[in-house]
Amino acid sequence: MKKVFVNGTFDILHLGHMELISTASNSGDYLMLAIDSDRRVSEKKGPQRPIHDQNTRSNMLMYIKGVNEVKIFDTDEDLINIVKEYEPDIMIVGSDYRNAKVIGSEYAKQLNFFERIEEYSSTKIIKNIVNRR
Repeated sequence: MKKVFVNGTFDILHLGHMELISTASNSGDYLMLAIDSDRRVSEKKGPQRPIHDQNTRSNMLMYIKGVNEVKIFDTDEDLINIVKEYEPDIMIVGSDYRNAKVIGSEYAKQLNFFERIEEYSSTKIIKNIVNRR
């Protein structure tokens, strides 16, 4: 069984997320997603985030075909432990991490980069909604 791993915030689901999940799902037999906790999202993206709480995000992701499991992490150490325990064959991250340290990647057999679809981002969607008021 080929295990695939992806992590992220997945706050407001959009086409970029769906393409990433589809690519990851098609890369193996079992897909685990790890999502940032609410506390971590607020710390990284500001006090107005997340829009959807961690339980809602986790439940929505579980409804997507090809997603087998969702874990929530609160710290870099939590993320490392999830990846270490899971031992993925493939870890997929956004192309914006191509020249950065990818947390937990040392425990994946292979690191693949997903070419981000620039016009899609939760932050851009939120700004667009606010600007329409």
